[in-house]
Amino acid sequence: MKPTDIEKSERVNPFFEPFNTLHDTYPFDRIRLEDFEEAFLEGIRRDKEHLEKTINNPERPTFDNTIICKGEDTYYYGLLDRVSTVFFNLMSAESSDEIDALAQKMEPILTKHSNDMMLNEKLFERIKYVHRHHRRLTPEEKTLLDKIYEGFTRNGALLDEEGKARLRQLREEAGMVTLQFQQNLRKERKAFTLHITDPEDLAGLPERVRQAAADEARERQLDGWVFTLDMPSRGPFMKYSTRRDLRKQLYMADNTLCTHDNSENNLEICKRIVNIYREIAQLLGFKCFADYVLKHRMASNTRNVYHLFDQLIEAYKPTALKEIAEVERTAQKIEGKDFNLEPWDLAHYSYLLQMKKYDIDSEMLRPYFELSKVIQGVFGLANRLYGITFRENSDITVYHPDVKAYEVFDADGTFLAVFYADFHPRKGKQGGAWMTSYRGQYINSKGENIRPHVSVVMNLTKPTAEKPSLLSLGEVETFLHEFGHSLHGIFANTRFESMSGTNVWWDFVELPSQFMENYSVEKDFLRTFAFHYQTGEPLPDELITRIVKSRNFQAAYSCLRQVSFGLLDMAYYTMREEFTQDIKEFEKKAWQKAIVFKQVPDTCMTTQFSHIMAGGYAAGYYSYKWAEVLEADAFSVFKRRGIFDRATAQSFRDNILSKGGTEHPMTLYKRFRGAEPTIDALLRRNGIRVPRKNKKK
Repeated sequence: MKPTDIEKSERVNPFFEPFNTLHDTYPFDRIRLEDFEEAFLEGIRRDKEHLEKTINNPERPTFDNTIICKGEDTYYYGLLDRVSTVFFNLMSAESSDEIDALAQKMEPILTKHSNDMMLNEKLFERIKYVHRHHRRLTPEEKTLLDKIYEGFTRNGALLDEEGKARLRQLREEAGMVTLQFQQNLRKERKAFTLHITDPEDLAGLPERVRQAAADEARERQLDGWVFTLDMPSRGPFMKYSTRRDLRKQLYMADNTLCTHDNSENNLEICKRIVNIYREIAQLLGFKCFADYVLKHRMASNTRNVYHLFDQLIEAYKPTALKEIAEVERTAQKIEGKDFNLEPWDLAHYSYLLQMKKYDIDSEMLRPYFELSKVIQGVFGLANRLYGITFRENSDITVYHPDVKAYEVFDADGTFLAVFYADFHPRKGKQGGAWMTSYRGQYINSKGENIRPHVSVVMNLTKPTAEKPSLLSLGEVETFLHEFGHSLHGIFANTRFESMSGTNVWWDFVELPSQFMENYSVEKDFLRTFAFHYQTGEPLPDELITRIVKSRNFQAAYSCLRQVSFGLLDMAYYTMREEFTQDIKEFEKKAWQKAIVFKQVPDTCMTTQFSHIMAGGYAAGYYSYKWAEVLEADAFSVFKRRGIFDRATAQSFRDNILSKGGTEHPMTLYKRFRGAEPTIDALLRRNGIRVPRKNKKK
């Protein structure tokens, strides 16, 4: 309903006054679309007001009056952060054409404002003075000062006027093209449907999958069954369907996203993104964008990234080739020796092979992974490790009925955080899964510990008309992954918000999330929540044993798939000259070293690779494998001492989860582990032989 003129005149924009909500959560029920633009512009005005006060302060610049000088009224001066947080979170989780249009309108305005702040010479002179002449600082204060000083220099503060002007242009263009990339991808992904009206086309699909597709069709007011490119729909179809032609149709739709001759084509956009990032890096004195990024990463330089990739390729490729050959033999035994395995066949015949070897399938397990029970299990794991509890509270307003809100309490009963959980796919939601924050943790000038509001957003299997949401084991793992990120935010206990929670170097941020994935195949964890949704019977020991035995099924292939993505990322962002090549051809050459299965000429990953084109992982996708080395090494400590050992968990919380970015990541890790990690624990977990040179003498 549109507000009347009277309502408009009497109504106050909710961003302009205290929320007066439980834990100061966002009043989603009071926020309207028209509030955002007004709040953005007012937030920019207040930022400029604060900037003028700071740079015109006649006192000598100090840490207190320049670095942390917003004073008591952080609510007034924090407006732009608040409105940006909720708007861009909603743009990913609950978007619409109107939100997309507003994002297009605001992007250049926001980028210009950011440039105005970061390139303000008077402000930088004050920061530079403090960096050189400051009082005795705590380690956290010194880290913040260094971070802010380097943030300004990395954003062009040392450039001449011509350089600053060019940097402004590049950053404004980058904001627009990355936004266009995201919107194109979401629109094209949501636009595709595989509409089936003939029951024979459902051959091989389990009843649950058919029912979900029927529900999808009914929601769209169509007859028959509808499959989409959302993972809970596409994944089961590719795995179970015996209709090879339809598998190919779905595969090609998914792997050619944003390559078609239409308004959602991302090919030229990707070229421009790569060239913008390269030019920005070179303008700032770096040879390539990867050098710019890796200066503030654990990996430090491209040599170390490629060294990790080379180690993984050497260790995993022989096994990965055998894994693919085994799938092909399986397919030929079924279809005939002349059968030529194609990419759209891999998931289906891998499933048949897994059934043959381990007699295990996600459909067998789904009845034991009913979502409400999985939630209890995941929360129970956090309680067992750290003593914390989650209590759902319907008085906390949410942005969509699917979303649940919880209060989180520490072992002693003190309030820790607000936790939002958004589980299922829907029209306005982008694909994938992620964790985000609506408010970071910090300690204000009164000494009050302001606790965080964190959110996990996923696209898990939806309930059907006949059954509740029943998850696959992979979806349980996804939940644990994002929950690990959320614990990083929930346990944050630092002074400054910009250094709390997940505000760490990007090749460290995946450690807490990937660490939690380990529990998905641990017997003692599964026994705490995996009960049949109808009978209440626990997941049989026999099935748990098969889960554990099948854990490393195609682990080598999966590893090299991730490495291939990392190689592609590095190939783009180590470019030193203008990128003009054909995207599809470049892509297939870039990751060739890690490829163990044939590639289809017309397919393209780049045009939908939002991590590196629009998601902040440019020159950083290697982080997943880098962090996997860390988490495998860390979990080996739990395996030795007990996977629920409270003392070990407390050390993990104290030394890693609560510290955010207050110290160098390796310093934090060594404080927990006692030593730097090696690749050995990862190899052993995946059943890969540890090379002799890696073995301890």
